[in-house]
Amino acid sequence: MERGAPTKSGRGEDLDKAKVKKLIENLRAEIHQHDHFYYVLDKPKISDGEYDKLFRELQGLEKKFPTLVTPDSPTQRVGGEPLKAFKTVKHGIPLLSLDKANTEEEMIAFDKRVKDALKEENINYFLEMKYDGLAISLKYFKGVLTNASTRGDGVIGEDVTNNIKTIRTVPLHLQEKIDIEVRGEVILPNEDFLKLNEARAEKDEAIFANPRNAAAGSVRQLNSKITSKRPLDFMPYYGSSQPGIDTEEKIMKYLFKIGFKSNPYLWHFNNIHDVIKYIKSLEDKRGKLQYEIDGVVVKVNSIDYQKKLGATARAPRWAIAFKYPPIQGLTIIEDIKVQVGRTGAITPVAHLKPVNLAGVTVKRATLHNEDEIKRKGIKIGDHVVVQRAGDVIPEVVKFVKEKRTGKEKEFKMINKCPLCGEELFRPQGEVITRCINASCPAQVVGRLILFCMRGAMDIEHIGPALAIQLYEKKLVKDVADIYTLKKSDLTKLERFADKSAQNVIDSIQGSKDRPYDRLLFALGIRMVGSTVASLIAQHYDSLEDLFDVKAAELTKIAGIGPKVAASVEHFFSQKENQKLIERLKNQGLPIKTKKVKGPQPLKGKTFVFTGGLDKISRTDAEELVRNLGGHPSSSVSKQTDFVVAGHEPGSKFDKAKKL
Repeated sequence: MERGAPTKSGRGEDLDKAKVKKLIENLRAEIHQHDHFYYVLDKPKISDGEYDKLFRELQGLEKKFPTLVTPDSPTQRVGGEPLKAFKTVKHGIPLLSLDKANTEEEMIAFDKRVKDALKEENINYFLEMKYDGLAISLKYFKGVLTNASTRGDGVIGEDVTNNIKTIRTVPLHLQEKIDIEVRGEVILPNEDFLKLNEARAEKDEAIFANPRNAAAGSVRQLNSKITSKRPLDFMPYYGSSQPGIDTEEKIMKYLFKIGFKSNPYLWHFNNIHDVIKYIKSLEDKRGKLQYEIDGVVVKVNSIDYQKKLGATARAPRWAIAFKYPPIQGLTIIEDIKVQVGRTGAITPVAHLKPVNLAGVTVKRATLHNEDEIKRKGIKIGDHVVVQRAGDVIPEVVKFVKEKRTGKEKEFKMINKCPLCGEELFRPQGEVITRCINASCPAQVVGRLILFCMRGAMDIEHIGPALAIQLYEKKLVKDVADIYTLKKSDLTKLERFADKSAQNVIDSIQGSKDRPYDRLLFALGIRMVGSTVASLIAQHYDSLEDLFDVKAAELTKIAGIGPKVAASVEHFFSQKENQKLIERLKNQGLPIKTKKVKGPQPLKGKTFVFTGGLDKISRTDAEELVRNLGGHPSSSVSKQTDFVVAGHEPGSKFDKAKKL
């Protein structure tokens, strides 16, 4: 069938709608299949660009025919309007806890209890990693996800369906049309956890103590759009009874068959001594795993035996969790050096005498910031206790006072960036010292991604993967270099043909028409989002006018506080940043407010848009407001003059009515 929505016309409308419904169903099936290849099997069949094209086509059709949107559509993963609170859900079968074991003797005692109760000498045990995440129950009706809830107290949980739908390894539509409950852990890969904490630290947000806290905090967001931005994963460990399935091993194989991710760490043994031997061998490897674990779950493999053994009020008698001890070690801080983050945050790092923690040799540990070093009283040369926080991030817990010799040295924060040599800046009242040179090598990729994203310069064909390639191949060293790229530069890159290279060049050239406030936002000035950029652009006609601006002047603008003003003043006072803006100007970018011809009836008025608009995109509508002298804003406040409410307006509309 040819893609594209058929036009409605008279008596053919029902037939056309039937064609559209079939087309939508085919698109969904195709996208679900590619999601399975990419996220579950890790074997993508098409490029990201081809996938995005399919997804946009589905979005377009569902927008034109909203009555055809279904809960299992891939478009429902992106998150919706924030909730005021979670609803509660009563579990049909309680989510029990597991009894714990910490010693070999406790495991042997568990084995004896099982054998005595079953009056059997040979028991096959099934083992799986005890992932440290958030337990979730998923309910499917005829193969479609209908509900997702947290464990809660085991009997009553919270309905987090909208948030769970954003997790790509949770199938919205199973490969078989069955009714089933699937339970598992929502987890966060260790590498992604580190990146998430790094990003939060750079924004002066509280960092998560471990991946479990990060996963739990993400799932319990009232705004599912926040959850959708977290790289969460789902690992199943239970499926409700299905015909012909009589062991734990078969359950896991069946869950993989119907669309769930396969747990790569599954074993079974015929005696408890082999179980114990394997648990011990795994302890040394735990630090090298992709996910955080805190033990191993041991289950009786036979479902029939499980039913005979039953459960106590709090835990099944047929399973036990062997828990590993915390990971800590004693070593010496040989030096403290700083590293520069992607947004310029300067982080002190302890260089350690190598110490082995759970099979991983640790040579460095974070000290977070200058104030944290002072609070803990840590010095260079100290004997210190080091632990892998949440079994992932090595950190210094404390120094050992009894081992001090008097030769230890105080740490002093440097005043110039070790990568670009520019003066460092620590905003008043904040704990993070920063390099704010936009051309600093450590910050280039992050700034490239922000610069090209939608809402900034909207260079559609440059995403994170291409931004990294451009920097690594030394084709760009800052955002201004984007505008010097030639098609011949791109065709040398992997997966770039003539047409795809031309698409990138066209999108780069097209971005030169963006309004000046979008460029201001795209520069990545700390604390300057699209709303602040628009406010500044209303009061200053050019970026060059900001080169000598003072914070005191900026705070006179309603909506700009002293911290934001200080950040803007400091950014534009830097010679390197001024040179960058001059280069952007020379490339033809709009560093000045366009002079609007004709009347400006909306001058001085603030507009907020919410919901879908029929005949114009929100971006175009905001541009129209600017051309008529008004100011488009992203948030509703007492300073807002007009709220334009389209289809299905969100919380902004509710706030406007209250004000």
